[in-house]
Amino acid sequence: MTKKLLLALLMGASAIAYSQEKEPTNPEATEIYEPVPPRVTPGLNGAPPSDAIVLFDGKNFDHWISAVDSTEVKWHLNKDGSMTVKDKTGNIQTKQNFGSVQLHLEWKSPKEVQRSGQNRANSGVFLQKRYELQVLDNNDNPTYVNGQVGAMYKQGVPLAMASSPTGEWNSYDIIYHAPEFSRGGNIVKPATVTLLHNGVLIQDHFEIEGTIEYIGWPTYEVHGKAPLMLQDHNDNSRVSFRNIWVRELD
Repeated sequence: MTKKLLLALLMGASAIAYSQEKEPTNPEATEIYEPVPPRVTPGLNGAPPSDAIVLFDGKNFDHWISAVDSTEVKWHLNKDGSMTVKDKTGNIQTKQNFGSVQLHLEWKSPKEVQRSGQNRANSGVFLQKRYELQVLDNNDNPTYVNGQVGAMYKQGVPLAMASSPTGEWNSYDIIYHAPEFSRGGNIVKPATVTLLHNGVLIQDHFEIEGTIEYIGWPTYEVHGKAPLMLQDHNDNSRVSFRNIWVRELD
């Protein structure tokens, strides 16, 4: 049995068609010139690239509303260009809906340590308002590992704990691909997430199991584009955020 025939049997009809093609005899036969990718000017030192949507630059909450009742955001707008969760005012979400994205944000816990476990500087980044990447001060503060900082909450255990010291800024760089559903409402392709925490890979194309559930198993529900959301955990978490931007990938 020839090598090409074996490959065809293993890979099916597409391999048969491929095996019948002649081997290229010059470099031009395997070069592609169109379409040309768009030019993007990268940002420096955490600044957004030229094609990003800046969701928060410290000046206002123009891109955000209350997730509770769609009214104005009640969180603190700080003089240093950050925002801080105002306890018991509720989550905030973007006015714009998103699908697959590249998302950058920076966050920090308060320097003064209060409480322990899940009640210390707890917040979260919700992708499409359903899938939560955990924000938590885990420095000298152990908890269940699928709920620690950088976890896909109650699902994906981080590959490492890469936190800055308590009270200092952390960065999250997130690559998220939205789930795909059939016309009948069945999940065709689960959502995936990749997360770099302070430049360290801690979620590597993790396949999201469904909506985040505090009690019970995750399940998928049919949905389209949806807001990004930041969490008020209602425990005086005092988590701050800054420099939030997003690039749409779909």
